[in-house]
Amino acid sequence: MNPVFALMRRKETVDCTVEINNTFEALGAHLRFDNGVVVHPGDEVLVHGAPVQIPYGSCQNFRRKATITRAGFLERAWTRATGDLDMMELCEFSFTERALS
Repeated sequence: MNPVFALMRRKETVDCTVEINNTFEALGAHLRFDNGVVVHPGDEVLVHGAPVQIPYGSCQNFRRKATITRAGFLERAWTRATGDLDMMELCEFSFTERALS
């Protein structure tokens, strides 16, 4: 993180619910803020508490605290301007001479 951006950041602690799915139909984790807080580009979220593991075939919810570190104006603008470029690093393209059937 750029030290200039760090000067303009502020933190807030909020309650949240972590929903974890480990089933054949779905595998994932979702974080929901209990008071409707919105996270914007450049913000960072740290969920507090011990790591969890759930057995295959189950879904569980966990109540946690989360600290949101808000980006300043410059960092938010920089994230919006460069975010598409960072996303392209995740893409992989492949070209072949023949059409797949």
